Amino acid sequence: MKKSKVLVPLLSAAILFPTAVNVHANPNKPVEVKSVQFAGMQAPDTDAKRSSMYSEASAIVTLKDGSQKIVPLEYKALTRPGEIINGKIVGAAHDINGNIIKDKNGNPYVSTSPDGNSLLSVNGESGKLYMINHFESMPSNEIGNMPKALYLNTVVQDKKTGELKITDINPIDFSADGGVWTPCAGVLSPWNTHLGSEEYEPDARAFEANPEKSSVTQFARNYYQNANVIGNPYLYGHTTEVKVHPNGEAEAVKHYSMGRLSFENVTVAPDNRTVYFGDDGSYTMSFMYIADKANDLTAGTLYAAKWNQTSDQNGGSANIEWIKLGHASDKEIKNLAESVKFSDIFETTTDTSYAKANGFTQIKTNSNGGKDSEWLKVKPGMEKAAAFLESRRYGAILGATSEFNKMETLTFNKADNKIYMAMSYVEKGMTKNPTDPADDVQLPKLSAGTVYEMSLAKGQKDREGKSINSDYVVTKMSGLLTGEDLAVKDADGNKANPDKIANPDNLAYSEKYRTLFIAEDSNMHTNNFGWAYNVDTKELSRIISAPDGGEVTGLQAIDELNGKSYLMVGSQNPGNIGYIDLTLLSTKK
Repeated sequence: MKKSKVLVPLLSAAILFPTAVNVHANPNKPVEVKSVQFAGMQAPDTDAKRSSMYSEASAIVTLKDGSQKIVPLEYKALTRPGEIINGKIVGAAHDINGNIIKDKNGNPYVSTSPDGNSLLSVNGESGKLYMINHFESMPSNEIGNMPKALYLNTVVQDKKTGELKITDINPIDFSADGGVWTPCAGVLSPWNTHLGSEEYEPDARAFEANPEKSSVTQFARNYYQNANVIGNPYLYGHTTEVKVHPNGEAEAVKHYSMGRLSFENVTVAPDNRTVYFGDDGSYTMSFMYIADKANDLTAGTLYAAKWNQTSDQNGGSANIEWIKLGHASDKEIKNLAESVKFSDIFETTTDTSYAKANGFTQIKTNSNGGKDSEWLKVKPGMEKAAAFLESRRYGAILGATSEFNKMETLTFNKADNKIYMAMSYVEKGMTKNPTDPADDVQLPKLSAGTVYEMSLAKGQKDREGKSINSDYVVTKMSGLLTGEDLAVKDADGNKANPDKIANPDNLAYSEKYRTLFIAEDSNMHTNNFGWAYNVDTKELSRIISAPDGGEVTGLQAIDELNGKSYLMVGSQNPGNIGYIDLTLLSTKK
């Protein structure tokens, strides 16, 4: 029997990578760093370690003069939800007017689940630093589902040591779009904005059947502080973008033209136009969006992927075919979102004979939780609404693969023209299911999951033979790293090999260090880990461990920020009590 644990509340972290100044004997004459690799740490073996967020890993730094330094990594806390910074509560829920939402006893609702981070500089090296972070969930109040939050944090950096400190926090305003719904992972765009996500989009069909009791209406009533308002599911399930202006003001929008699904995160190709998505849940879909203009996601063309399997080994492999769903702008889809309902877009039936005789298509998708198949037909003239407000349902009708399971984040390796994708659990729709409406993916069950590598090419055509206007089109997908399920739990309670990944979730790639960082959200490892995988040496190193039950999350690899390199990494809900910190993991002096 395990001893009871005292769990220190933890939120998010940052590894300060070693630089020439802090590893060289003479910091006044530093030698350039040639490469950095990681020496991993053992899995936690004491109750104290199992209850902590910590690192015993090291960075092996090779300098241009041939010398090497081994630099231990250290963990430091910055702040915790519920604490006060500049008179403001970290992680508190706010209503449409910016007021803190409180319970009947006057206590604020404070999130236990921060997730995505984007640390950025406004106006380059001379500018101020800010960090945008997500709070994925909130405790429910008396009437249920609560509005979620993004915060803009003002950050100061010690230019010598690289240490960071938050000096101010402010909630980001999404009142133009009805608040923000389940923000999950995020990424810093190539044009220095924060691209976020709204995960687990609400089912508009279920909402329409009973809007009064819907979680969407609960959300709206809490957000608007109005017991009579009825919510709108089509306002939620979009990519968000936040621009930080030089005066420190944050401007937030939702990109309706990028489709509506369970966004885990997006990743942007070097053309600053081609974007790929992670669609989280069971029976989900892979999407590609090609913007009309670089650095501008307000209009573009949406595609969905079809998996044409070539192997079931090592997580599986496939050739990828793209199906065009449509072209749209944010403005026209937002107008549709505010004016149509599910029954305006689709005809439905439960009569199989009638469906087959009258042009209906049977699909199974996460749009209704992936529980049951649906017979649907798009009403005349509603193709655009279907493509951008019911992207997964419409994609499945057109033949795109809707069998992926727990598809999480994606990240680019620009030098090698690769994308990495985390599939947390290779289960359910990804196994052989001959009774499903479609069965494109037929892989052995692997509950510990897989990280996939996706290859890109130019000059590609879609399923209809029309040219795709991008030089960064995914053509192949294959397993890169897999976990290993254990037949029987080990002595520490692990259901997957603790020396391999299990249930990969957040990914981030460092071009400078040629390293893929992998964060776990696993019920198969007793403690979740963060890993560093060198794409050249193929070496996998455990570099951080989260408290028992805590998800590792919030990854962001920053190769250069005022002469420093960082990896943001955190934990949410450790020990199932849900307190989180903002921390700094830095090299020891």
